[in-house]
Amino acid sequence: MEKRDLSQKNDKLVVENLSMVFSKNQILKNVSFTVKDGEIISILGASGCGKTTILRILIGLLQPTGGRIYKDGRDITQLPSSQRGMGIVFQNYALFENMTVLGNVEYALKCDKSKRATARETAMSLIRRVGLADYVDHMPRQLSGGQQQRVAIARTLAMQPDVILLDEPMSALDAETRLTLRGELQSIQKEFGTTMIYITHDQEEAFALSDRIIVMRDGEIQQMDTPQNIVQAPANEFVKRFVCDNLRIKIDSLSRFA
Repeated sequence: MEKRDLSQKNDKLVVENLSMVFSKNQILKNVSFTVKDGEIISILGASGCGKTTILRILIGLLQPTGGRIYKDGRDITQLPSSQRGMGIVFQNYALFENMTVLGNVEYALKCDKSKRATARETAMSLIRRVGLADYVDHMPRQLSGGQQQRVAIARTLAMQPDVILLDEPMSALDAETRLTLRGELQSIQKEFGTTMIYITHDQEEAFALSDRIIVMRDGEIQQMDTPQNIVQAPANEFVKRFVCDNLRIKIDSLSRFA
């Protein structure tokens, strides 16, 4: 991803001392970070590090044990999901199996009185935008995984969120589809100016997509920085091993074919 100067952008999200305890297990330990308007941030870590818990707290599916979340300067910690102005794309697509592509994308629009009149027009525009104009009458079971994920992205965009959370959206896709969809996400982000928070365990994916990366371990942030700075100056031995060494292994494994 090309380097972008976001230093003049306003803070879109401010997370302060977020903590989460499940059955006496502390899943998050005073996590704090700031996301700029229009930034793509990846939260990178192994399974169980707390990254998906952060996402579920941000969207309002979980209430934190402690800490605050501010969006555009407003405390949204106690607000329901519907009032946060955020959208979410899940790993498993979460489409309505009994609805067509068009039905899935326009469903939420038709439930909103202010958007109902233009629901069909908006949905069709977004379906075309994600390259599925020829599939509007298809059911989810008739689509590939990549196509289903495009429907999920279009459905999220339909509600015009200014923050989109993506929970490992490409982990079930093949390598070629992941590369294509990665480019599409970058293009959509540039077109709509949406702030994105991307959850992943894949170092390569995080580095290809992100303006900055949060590296997590055991419920704590180990480093938050640009991809370049993380490679040049890993904060500790864990970041060096989990991020830098793994990237170099991938690069070395491919270099023998160059």
